[in-house]
Amino acid sequence: MANIQGQVIIITGANRGQGKAIAEHLASLEANVIVGARNLKDAQTTATNIGELAYPVELNVTSEEQWHSVVQDIIRNFGRIDGLVNNAGVLIRQPFTEMTVSDYQQMIEVNQLGVFLGMQAVIPQMKRQQKGSIVNNVSISSFAPIRKSSAYAATKAAVVAMSKSAAIELGLEGIRVNMVHPGGIDTDMATGGEGVPSFYESVPLGRIGQPIEIAKAVAFLVSEESSYCTGTEIVVDGGMTLGTSDQ
Repeated sequence: MANIQGQVIIITGANRGQGKAIAEHLASLEANVIVGARNLKDAQTTATNIGELAYPVELNVTSEEQWHSVVQDIIRNFGRIDGLVNNAGVLIRQPFTEMTVSDYQQMIEVNQLGVFLGMQAVIPQMKRQQKGSIVNNVSISSFAPIRKSSAYAATKAAVVAMSKSAAIELGLEGIRVNMVHPGGIDTDMATGGEGVPSFYESVPLGRIGQPIEIAKAVAFLVSEESSYCTGTEIVVDGGMTLGTSDQ
């Protein structure tokens, strides 16, 4: 089990879906979780449900000003930042020829720029500590896109390249940068709130993934259990990208 007791870890988009599960799981391992959400009330509700180890913050990941404000707040209150989990994301599915510039730009700003700003914001403190772990929650779409997801896949592929480059630059500073690639996970983003598609019966493990399964992978990467991992990509997709198990 990952030992992250007492660590201070920021999770973006932590009020729902995978982000909420990550925050809950890391808190169950006795880490101090910074619950980031665009709407402060949503962050507060999640933090209240988690308990005393959760600290809510209003964080629009596309705002450089908010990132710096949140980081300074955390340093004042906790004195350090041990981990950052860039989880916030948006998915807009449209055929390639129907994707609007506005929708594409929204995904670039949240999925790509938000990760960039978050990493830039925490790195100075991690450098002072000579230690830190950044985990970017990406997607199998970064290397195995599906139909109607060209723009989404492009933003996720950009995060992979960014993460690997940052891992090379930051390693000697004691900062590790790793990635998790979820496949289909049972959240509203994946299912649209319409139930689990029957397709998932055909993946090798025969089911859709659960948010806690992403959270466990994140816990490993943010902890010292993965101390010799940087630039690492963990695929959590039930074997989906291997092909189907249809007979």
